[in-house]
Amino acid sequence: MELPTDLTPELAPLYWLLGEWEGQGRLGEGEESDPTFTQKVTFRDSGLEFVEYRAESWLTEQDGTRLRPLSVETGFWALDRKRTDADVGPGLDPADVVPAYKSASEVEELANEDGSYPITATISHPGSITELYYGRVKGPQLQIVTDAVMRGEQAAEYPGGTRMFGLVNDQLFWRWDVQDGDELKPHASAILERV
Repeated sequence: MELPTDLTPELAPLYWLLGEWEGQGRLGEGEESDPTFTQKVTFRDSGLEFVEYRAESWLTEQDGTRLRPLSVETGFWALDRKRTDADVGPGLDPADVVPAYKSASEVEELANEDGSYPITATISHPGSITELYYGRVKGPQLQIVTDAVMRGEQAAEYPGGTRMFGLVNDQLFWRWDVQDGDELKPHASAILERV
């Protein structure tokens, strides 16, 4: 993949995610007997310092025939760095005209010694649950771990989890493990194709 010339510079470490992805996955351990789902995921450059994320999932038969909607997630992914006057918000507070980073080479200064970049992701689910993740991205792979989970009064119990994404042979592989006591248990995984 080539880095788009009009990309918001801070999104350079995440550029490989951008676009629409579709594919199939399995719940739980990913065994042949586990339920299957299809998913459509969009990572969109909003023109600001974050990637807009949306994932829609449907429970399916083994052959991919949709049975019913499973869930929708929305959120925002960004490099984890100090805020400046060039950042939007909170709310509708506008940012300065001059961006915090004017080029991908300036963004490289945010890299860790191992070449990874610290990232943060906020993901909201139906049922009054929002997760705050921290992690890192290095090349076409990233890992994030929940730092906090906000649950509404009537929300289901959800203590947190981890997610991994990686680009392999132009396919997006991901896995989501959920905390169960002191352990992480497989929740879902999928392989998506760029559309």
